[in-house]
Amino acid sequence: MTDIVVPQLGESVTEATVGQWLKQAGDTVSKDEVLVELETDKVSVEVAATADGTLSEIVANEGDTVEIGAVLGRLGSGNGAAAKSDNGSAKAEKAEKTEEAPKQKAEAPKPSGGGKSVDVPVPAMGESVTEGTIGEFLKKVGDSVSKDETIVEIETDKVALEVPATADGTIAEILVDAGDTVGPGTVIARISEGGSAAASSSKEPRVTEGAPTSETPAETGESASGQEDRPVSPSVRRISSEAGVDPQKIPGSGREGRATKADAMEFVNKAAQSGGSQQSQQSKTPREIGPREERVKMTRLRQTIARRLKEAQDTAAMLTTFNDVDMTAVMDLRSRYKEAFLDKHGVKLGFMGFFVKACVNALQEIPAVNAEIDGTDIIYKNHYDMGIAVGTDRGLVVPVVRDCDELSIAGVEKEIGNLGKKARDGSLSIADMQGGTFTITNGGVYGSLMSTPILNPPQSGVLGMHRIEQRPVAINGEVKIRPMMYLALSYDHRIVDGKEAVTFLVRLKEALEDPERMILDV
Repeated sequence: MTDIVVPQLGESVTEATVGQWLKQAGDTVSKDEVLVELETDKVSVEVAATADGTLSEIVANEGDTVEIGAVLGRLGSGNGAAAKSDNGSAKAEKAEKTEEAPKQKAEAPKPSGGGKSVDVPVPAMGESVTEGTIGEFLKKVGDSVSKDETIVEIETDKVALEVPATADGTIAEILVDAGDTVGPGTVIARISEGGSAAASSSKEPRVTEGAPTSETPAETGESASGQEDRPVSPSVRRISSEAGVDPQKIPGSGREGRATKADAMEFVNKAAQSGGSQQSQQSKTPREIGPREERVKMTRLRQTIARRLKEAQDTAAMLTTFNDVDMTAVMDLRSRYKEAFLDKHGVKLGFMGFFVKACVNALQEIPAVNAEIDGTDIIYKNHYDMGIAVGTDRGLVVPVVRDCDELSIAGVEKEIGNLGKKARDGSLSIADMQGGTFTITNGGVYGSLMSTPILNPPQSGVLGMHRIEQRPVAINGEVKIRPMMYLALSYDHRIVDGKEAVTFLVRLKEALEDPERMILDV
């Protein structure tokens, strides 16, 4: 007898709600077959069988709250003899509709030549990333592959993840389609070691018990949209009932498009904020496009950028303060030492090193700009991890340079160069973009004269750099032409006062207009 227990649910998540059981007591199950879904306040987690056998007992019922390590059910050996519950007849009727699915799956192309079949699973995607979207496969059934050769790319909220072949051989089976949502550990393909595979089909239909098939609407009488009979978990049903909203109108991000607890809470909150108008917008059908228009689905990265930027506006009391800085001293210093700097350190001397070090000095004096709000508390951070916004073909990403207070200008330039290259190559990891305490974005490289940058939550400050422009300024009673740059500090006014924001920019201006003092720490 083997216990089926609640797995680790992610950082800071300690409990979950039991969602829908996909198997009943007495059902025969295979190793890695999904038995039940758990819902947390962040994601849906699938719990799979750890061995072949029979689901002998269900301990935790749908709607129960369970903690990590709690027993959900028990798995025994055998082919399934346990009795069904009183509602077994209804579930058996549902099972009959999907009876053909296992047969179809059994008839999937088998590797020829007797080669061992090796699974290709989705690798770990990084902290807090629980799912991604399958891109186009670079290989098809029957193609030969080498171990570690990329066969498909998965797009997550933050980065594109390459999935390599796990062995030398031939692609025997592809189990997912482009556009499918998958989680870490999901088997997406199988490789026949040293064999060849039937190339008649890249993927056989995958049907989960209880999930709608292409014939379901006609058989069950559900609407053409397929939403009326979509399974609703107890937690979603409770939240929607309390808020008086239709659970079928809640957009789902879970498995098979099901709404999770987090989806329901987000939907209810938005509906409350907009007086119910958001609910009607969610069910609004896409408008028809014209003959010279094109509809393209947003990438996950772009969706995440849009969501996070909007969240920043919705949650923070954002305000932007401006100043300008005379770049003469920095430009002269850079001109004098750029060749010697390159020869010694192997990296070019740019402006970002000066700006990063100047920001560290200013943040040390004004710690609120380097802090974040957590509920009713303020978390002050005594480390200085700078997010440097980088524009790529995929969208805006913000890799983080760690411990900038301990780095020299050369060290900062090297780190920025390495991260910038990884961003352009699409090889940034999740760890590269987590944990920033303050962000710098340089719109000047695109010619921007002035802007109001948006915060990168949960940070409380972001500095906008702009293009350097020759402008007349008054110096000691005389008009001089100087290379000037506008600086913009956007900040969360809930914890950063106007005086602190202005002081921050003044310290930045002083450091950049007299960089020797910054370098000498005087």
